[in-house]
Amino acid sequence: MADESKKEPETKNSKDEVALELMKFIAVTTGYGKGASGAGFGGKAGKTAEEYAESLLELFDRCRKAVNQ
Repeated sequence: MADESKKEPETKNSKDEVALELMKFIAVTTGYGKGASGAGFGGKAGKTAEEYAESLLELFDRCRKAVNQ
């Protein structure tokens, strides 16, 4: 019975953790935010570190909204 009292209701932190795991899954499986490779003539240059970080933060925000619905 002592274990039951230690259980906490679902909190904002646990929802953020779910959103973070979702974001990582999407980013790893799709290459989200990395941009096109710069191989060959006229190829697009890859995103800068700041642009990549910004796109990941945007994805995390979208995941948080999806988890909180």
